[in-house]
Amino acid sequence: MSWSKLKQQLEGFLSPALEGRVEYRAPGYRYLPDKSGICYISVDRRNILNMGDKTNTIRWYQTELEIKNDPDIRIPVSKEEIEAVRQAAKGPVPEDRLIIMARSRLSTEHAKELMSAQATLVKSNFIVVANKFLTTPIEESLESRDMVLNILALVDRRVGKKRILGMTEKMELKHPVVQYFYELRRGAL
Repeated sequence: MSWSKLKQQLEGFLSPALEGRVEYRAPGYRYLPDKSGICYISVDRRNILNMGDKTNTIRWYQTELEIKNDPDIRIPVSKEEIEAVRQAAKGPVPEDRLIIMARSRLSTEHAKELMSAQATLVKSNFIVVANKFLTTPIEESLESRDMVLNILALVDRRVGKKRILGMTEKMELKHPVVQYFYELRRGAL
């Protein structure tokens, strides 16, 4: 599918409150098959989904350690996860230390997911993900681990006010760019 047709279809799914504010842009085109172009999602004419832009207000992580040490990321630990650490420890471990160990495991997994998601943000992958978004149910896009699918679903008109307001807890574990679009959509309700 051509870029202009894909863009037209994506903008057709935008929430009415965000029409004219959110825009899909591709200022560069691919001339060589092995070279990817640039693609942005912009809000109010500012490029938001662009990892290379240092003036961007969204935080882009450089390492997994940076994610693990980010005080804004709060990872909840369930009793099952604490119990799994207890059984793996093979000996008596204080309860507070078990919680720290479980949170460390979860933060490592979370960091790997965020770094992987950041690495896929190039134009060719955006087009593949956008085509996938157009052919899959909106629920799958909301639950996906793919940041672009999450963003496209959050600005979609098929996601209503009640569902948006009920997602607050899930959004705490998402990448800052997904949180940005969540807050944008919540603010437009």
